[in-house]
Amino acid sequence: MKILVIGSGGREHALAWSFARSKRVSRVFVAPGNPGTQDEQGVENVDLGVSDFAGIVRFVRQQEVDLTVVGPEQPIAEGIRDYFDQCDLKCLAPSKLAAQLESSKSFAKDFMFRHEIPTAESLTTEDIGEASEYIKGKSMPIVVKADGLAAGKGVTVAQSESEAVETARTMLSGESFGEAGRRVVIEEFLNGEEASFTVLSDGEDVVPFASSQDHKAVYDADQGPNTGGMGAYSPAPVVSNAVHKSVMDSIVLPTIRGMAEDGIPFQGFLYVGLMIVEGAPFVIEFNCRFGDPEAQPVLMRLESDLAVQCLAAVDSGLAGRSLSFREESTVGVVLASGGYPGAYKTGYPIGGLDETDSNCKIFHAGTALQEDSVVTAGGRVLSVVGLGSTIGEAQKTAYARAELIEWPGVHMRRDIGYRAIARER
Repeated sequence: MKILVIGSGGREHALAWSFARSKRVSRVFVAPGNPGTQDEQGVENVDLGVSDFAGIVRFVRQQEVDLTVVGPEQPIAEGIRDYFDQCDLKCLAPSKLAAQLESSKSFAKDFMFRHEIPTAESLTTEDIGEASEYIKGKSMPIVVKADGLAAGKGVTVAQSESEAVETARTMLSGESFGEAGRRVVIEEFLNGEEASFTVLSDGEDVVPFASSQDHKAVYDADQGPNTGGMGAYSPAPVVSNAVHKSVMDSIVLPTIRGMAEDGIPFQGFLYVGLMIVEGAPFVIEFNCRFGDPEAQPVLMRLESDLAVQCLAAVDSGLAGRSLSFREESTVGVVLASGGYPGAYKTGYPIGGLDETDSNCKIFHAGTALQEDSVVTAGGRVLSVVGLGSTIGEAQKTAYARAELIEWPGVHMRRDIGYRAIARER
């Protein structure tokens, strides 16, 4: 079979790499892809934008592509699945309506309250006066979120009342995130440990992936502003067998059932951002796609044929299926441009990409080709994933490889996986 992956980041590189390993797959295309996907055996980049639905469909028909898998949120929120359905073509992504679980935090909150899915108490508003009054009556810290899509950066954990009010004001005015912030969700701060939980759904049945934990803050010890993710590891020890069962029973299955009951069945990857509070899971956010940077360490551990599972999801055939994963652990370290998530420069040649390590894999995200050189082209540039018998060993492997990569201003956190390593010790 032939597969087309939509997107150009590290998640899409990981998906393409995973699909290319399938014995059932003859060719993987990535639109538009990046220098890393182009270098993968059996993978070919296609010069098409993620929102060029008509061009993508023409390509799919010309190349007789069997399945299109969508990576980033933008084309999903714009309705690529609906477009493919109209063309009678197979596309693994939720519909535009179902994707509101991610594209509208107020929709997600209302859905969770109606279906009794555990989440933080909150207020949704478009009025700064109402926001200010709500904030004044709450304890700090408090979380302020832009309602719409903000590339993983539309969340602030405000430490004071004044910071929370100012954050809400800049969001509602459009200064921070444009139209995405014209409505805000203000919610109580849940004090616990975060985890990432991803499942593949066919609209009725689900298969869960291995657990993982993301590191959002830009600096060590979770300091500094939130990013799209500075690294992740798998598995996450905080997701014990008991927590895993609780997430499935109280969150994942009620979500899939609830979406079907509401007439908008969810088909595709569902990512649940969790806060585990004294063993009880709460939903922080939903994403209607695989997480990034979680996809890279999780898919490096995957033993099952991802292509077969994804095709089964589109054909409503996941009942009775499951996924298997390597026993080893993985740690993914993001190498970012200096200044990210604020202003940063691009176009720097990247050194140290040629060295190989069988226990390590480099996934490209914000890179481009300039003549014959791979250069930086984004905030999160690379993800270096190490494999090891423990999280500690995997971390050593990842950082040893990451240290060989260089460009002016390169930045990485030095503590990815620290919570799991503390448990191991």
